[in-house]
Amino acid sequence: MMHDAIAPPPESDEATVIEARGVEHFFGEGETRTQVLFDNCVSIGRGEIVIMTGPSGSGKTTLLTLIGALRQIQSGSLQVLGQELLGMSDTNQMKLRKNIGFIFQQHNLFSSLSALENVRMAIELKPSSPKEMDQRGIEMLERLGMGERVHYHPENLSGGQRQRVAIARALVNRPRLILADEPTAALDAKSGETVMELFRELAEGPTGSTILIVTHDKRLIDRASRIINMVRGRIISNVATEESVHICQTLAHCKPFDHLGESALAQIADRMLCENFEQGSRIIKQGDEGDRFYVIDEGTVDVRVDDELKTELQKGSYFGEISLMESRPRTATIVAKTPVKLYSLSKSDFELALCEHGSLEERIRRVYMERQ
Repeated sequence: MMHDAIAPPPESDEATVIEARGVEHFFGEGETRTQVLFDNCVSIGRGEIVIMTGPSGSGKTTLLTLIGALRQIQSGSLQVLGQELLGMSDTNQMKLRKNIGFIFQQHNLFSSLSALENVRMAIELKPSSPKEMDQRGIEMLERLGMGERVHYHPENLSGGQRQRVAIARALVNRPRLILADEPTAALDAKSGETVMELFRELAEGPTGSTILIVTHDKRLIDRASRIINMVRGRIISNVATEESVHICQTLAHCKPFDHLGESALAQIADRMLCENFEQGSRIIKQGDEGDRFYVIDEGTVDVRVDDELKTELQKGSYFGEISLMESRPRTATIVAKTPVKLYSLSKSDFELALCEHGSLEERIRRVYMERQ
């Protein structure tokens, strides 16, 4: 009889599988102690497929390993599958991990075991008859195109084939949570498509698996429920995929951005925040320090200088750029003439966009001069 067991999370469709509040993390001790995660908050529900993107070194893998109970939580609150990880014992962390499927770039296969035996290592966490366990393992390997190599050892498999064995091992038990770090990096287009089909089946099936993927693979974006973007240890955006596509479409019809390709637009869209203002609301005030750049998605705003109405701006127009580019106070007050939906960039993200796309600043300045 197992004692100190972990209680299962609620089975409701609205169940929150991952809940992070104020999560921070440090590496090293004393003078070498370095903070790598800063006040991160995120909530991910049952059956969601969420992609986490960001530059190398931004903290994505560190956060993933914290969620997987592979590192001790140092600060903040992190609940996974209904259990608080802060202060959790090693024993309970190990039990929690049995409900999680892990896919990492290192594969972590046992060299002395065949592909099937590696997959069976996971199956034996939820044992049944040897025949049934073999059947489940073979079926998953066949699904991933490894049916003819079930008895091959890792040394006789290519990098992509080893990756598929690792994926089979992670998915074979239909875990409630799957954490994947670049799961398709070593795979061809067909194999990558198969993996995403399996993810979708698990998310939409009876298990309602939640899948969190760290990736730079653009092929996966349209399969995700949401995209989380991390920069310098912070979650800076958390955008539904459909909304991200819509932001790209809005930017593509905005004059300074209309020359950028899909990848560049997606990069900017991932950093944008959606903001709604009621009619009559003051969005920015003349003389205040500039802290955000705005693009209008819906509605109309009035531009006022010294309380005098100068012009109106509508969908596809933008404002707030000059005070950010020239580090001077706002030159006008912007008021919502109708209910307004805006997409905004923080000052640091706006400056990053200018650095990443060299012609952007020149185009913004040109449009500014045309508007004078």
